Amino acid sequence: QVQLVESGGGLVQAGGSLRLSCAASGSITSINAMAWYRQAPGKPRELVAAIDSSRSTNYADSVKGRFTISRDNAKNTVYLQMNSLKPEDTAVYYCNAQIWVHHTLGYFPHWGQGTLVTVSS
Repeated sequence: QVQLVESGGGLVQAGGSLRLSCAASGSITSINAMAWYRQAPGKPRELVAAIDSSRSTNYADSVKGRFTISRDNAKNTVYLQMNSLKPEDTAVYYCNAQIWVHHTLGYFPHWGQGTLVTVSS
């Protein structure tokens, strides 16, 4: 009923930039918080950045000052602008959104399929 489709991943050199996008589609009544997580090989998934419905944001300490999360409510889309990328940012990045689906009662988490970001040194 609901899909989250990410785009924008790829290979970039250290110091470079990438912009990730995640668009939600389907039987959506409302979207609350949206977020980006990442998972590097052999490591647990971690929160990178989150933005709520009032556009308040929070970031992992490791990306503060380099990454910016934003959203376009009209497009049901969340973005992650990543600057000054480091090799340790290499991971699969996942979009997450708290979505109220038509004919349900409340917000539930939905995940995208993930997009790979590789930062070479």
